[in-house]
Amino acid sequence: MEQTFESECQRYFHDGLKAAFLTDKDGVIILKSLSDDAPPKATDPLISTNFAVANNQASKLGLKHNEIIVSMYGLYQIVQLDQNPLIITIISDASANTGIFMHLARQLKKVTDPLVHLMQTGGHLTATHQE
Repeated sequence: MEQTFESECQRYFHDGLKAAFLTDKDGVIILKSLSDDAPPKATDPLISTNFAVANNQASKLGLKHNEIIVSMYGLYQIVQLDQNPLIITIISDASANTGIFMHLARQLKKVTDPLVHLMQTGGHLTATHQE
């Protein structure tokens, strides 16, 4: 799974991808892929924990469940996808095509779905589920 995650991300480094990672709601990194020019604090746990809080607050607006939140911060944009109980975070250049990174988030979700399913059901990862 780690190699597939990394290879999916590497294809987007030339499009402005700086970092992509899968964390739990506390910001503990499970999988990550970083470009050579990733910001120094790209993997700060506060990015994931703030998403969990913002996503919870946004759901209270009556707009139903929030799947993706896009944030802009000066030089960077952050695309975060809720994959309960995990969070996919993608950091890219602010001028990059946001749609490309929303697509990448969904691709990474497909890669990590078996892990999420096992976490939700309390199952065990076997050799047939690993990549």
